[in-house]
Amino acid sequence: MRQTLRRSCDTCAKSKHSCDLRTPRCSRCVKRKILCVYANEPLTAPPPPPPPAAPGPDATGAARHHHGSGALTSYRIGSLDPFDSYPQTRLPKEHVQRLIHSFLHKIAFQYYPLDLNATSNPFLVSWWPLALGDPALFHVSLQTACLDEEMLAQKGFQASEILMADSVALLRRKVEDTSLAVQDGTMNSVITLAAIEFGKGNIQVSEMHVDGVARLVNMRGGINSVRQTSPLTARMVSWVSMIVKGHPQFETQDDDGVGHGIPPIPEWQQAPTTHDDDLFNFADQEVDCAVLNVFIRLRNVFQRARRIPFPTTRLHDLTCFVIHRLLLEAPDSSDPASSPLTECIRYATILFMFNVHGPTYYSHAVILNATVTRFTEQLRRLDSLPRVYNSLDVWFQAIGMVSAAGTPLYDSFVERAWVVAASLELSSWDDVFLHVKSVLWLETPQGEDVFRPHWDAILSPESGLSSPQTLVVSVSPSSTIAVGFR
Repeated sequence: MRQTLRRSCDTCAKSKHSCDLRTPRCSRCVKRKILCVYANEPLTAPPPPPPPAAPGPDATGAARHHHGSGALTSYRIGSLDPFDSYPQTRLPKEHVQRLIHSFLHKIAFQYYPLDLNATSNPFLVSWWPLALGDPALFHVSLQTACLDEEMLAQKGFQASEILMADSVALLRRKVEDTSLAVQDGTMNSVITLAAIEFGKGNIQVSEMHVDGVARLVNMRGGINSVRQTSPLTARMVSWVSMIVKGHPQFETQDDDGVGHGIPPIPEWQQAPTTHDDDLFNFADQEVDCAVLNVFIRLRNVFQRARRIPFPTTRLHDLTCFVIHRLLLEAPDSSDPASSPLTECIRYATILFMFNVHGPTYYSHAVILNATVTRFTEQLRRLDSLPRVYNSLDVWFQAIGMVSAAGTPLYDSFVERAWVVAASLELSSWDDVFLHVKSVLWLETPQGEDVFRPHWDAILSPESGLSSPQTLVVSVSPSSTIAVGFR
């Protein structure tokens, strides 16, 4: 008869304790720094490590490293789980193993491109171990890989529909039990289903899932309470909820970190709240204090990041906080009392954060395009006022062109950029970049490469600034965008 997994390692078995068999060493053995021996190796186990010679200053760190989930990336199709310890599905075993491989080697990095390190990507070190013990989350996770596979094959969605039906059935049973409903795995499952349905165009179903996960968050004491035990869950829930609904579903904490909402990063609280020189004369232009506060703090955070770069998770947290804060305070677009300059700064800042951050968990194209539309409306209002162009206008058009690339609104940004460049006598990207950096800029590896092609096409001698014409702006090696001036 086939050997099955024991419920604990040798040491814990003697003490009649249970183990987490998904980890290479149980937590008790790690804590006591002793050899951990299973009757059968758990799913992620490497060869048993030798017992430590003597506890040294690095013993705890070494144990922590060994206990980590870096071994997840050593999976091989055909040897994923000889003991079938993952939750059962209605799909054939070979298909399940292929989907597991796809999730671990592809989907995890597509969902979270901010961390391409297999030993620290949260979908590998946090999400996947949780999914192995949660049938609902396991089915949902496989579904993300299955949809990717079926969309590439273009032969229908039979397998993903099976996984969807079973995911929903498993989740319904979980939410009937309050103690299970508020688990991280449950919230991870629901918000992922929301993203999947949103991508399939089932907006009403997607929003229903978002409403459901918001209730679960409230039952846990708010998004910040969730963050204390599961940062990945809190990040994904707040971000995807905003993408699906088109506006924030959770409040933010205040600048001092008080409240139950999305917290600011530490650098936000350390940032000065005033300009040294009020470079853009905001005081004389009636810019809203709340928007100005965000702009100044963010500007100072980015300046600090030039000296002390912060990790990608910090960038994600900053982006989520800033976009939520600015969108939560946005007035109705038809409000004639709102300041067009204030609203241009608001939406340009949001767009800049989206572009610096990039897509995470799921495409943000829908909310990005909606923000571009609002930005365009406010620029038209600003254009109607008598004013002298300055660096802020260069920054506006730079962000607008990048954000609107490939959309009908792109032309209007190129035309404005042409007018601003002529007014300020800009003749090269270097001229433009000096203005852009003076407003709000975060140094990233591809930052200039994203913005520069649009300006090069406008400012190149062949473009002829003195005579409006059609430009072809190369935005990637495989695509070009035709731009026609009116």
